[in-house]
Amino acid sequence: MIEIQSLTKVYGNGPEQVTALDDVSAGIEKGELVSLVGPSGSGKTSLLNILGCLDRPTSGTVRVEGKDLFQMSDQELTRFRATSLGFIFQSFNLFDLLSARENVEYPLHLNAIAKEERHTRAAEALARVGLEDKANRRPDQLSGGEKQRVAIARALVHTPALILADEPTANLDSKTGQTIIELLTTLNRDLGATFLIATHDPALIASASRTLTLHDGKLAT
Repeated sequence: MIEIQSLTKVYGNGPEQVTALDDVSAGIEKGELVSLVGPSGSGKTSLLNILGCLDRPTSGTVRVEGKDLFQMSDQELTRFRATSLGFIFQSFNLFDLLSARENVEYPLHLNAIAKEERHTRAAEALARVGLEDKANRRPDQLSGGEKQRVAIARALVHTPALILADEPTANLDSKTGQTIIELLTTLNRDLGATFLIATHDPALIASASRTLTLHDGKLAT
């Protein structure tokens, strides 16, 4: 599913240069739920940003489903990100003025899906995360756990092959966080999508099928 070979990311020049990723190589199989761990500054976010086509590596290659991401044009990368990737953020990243349904529909709108199909697929995604009765509520009318479930529904609504998550339980209390962990593992099992989740949450790490550990930009073996 994901092949990472000799991936290096350097920021800055001269004495200010920082190596965020240092010759990282790894593979992730289709359908795995993999946790990505390491202290702050270890390179987790840099790796997620590169896998999510939000940044380019200094050197090395990344293939997702056999596609070499950085042999694509910017336009091709944008299209790939819109159709094949889902994102779940620590801070939810919902649009405050849109309802839960409208937030979930947003990736479908970007992919020029017809309005009726957008409605149907958003309703199905919200039902899958147990929020069908909150479809018309705005984010300020939802709890933190409900906001994260909307974010998960949005990440899954266009049936991406890969879901990238950055600390999805960090802003939640432990009980709500456990609910989100159970939801993610259920969706991983039922949908067969591949998840890579950066986290410090021991319960989420324990629920993963495998863990990758970064330290000072290097992958621990």
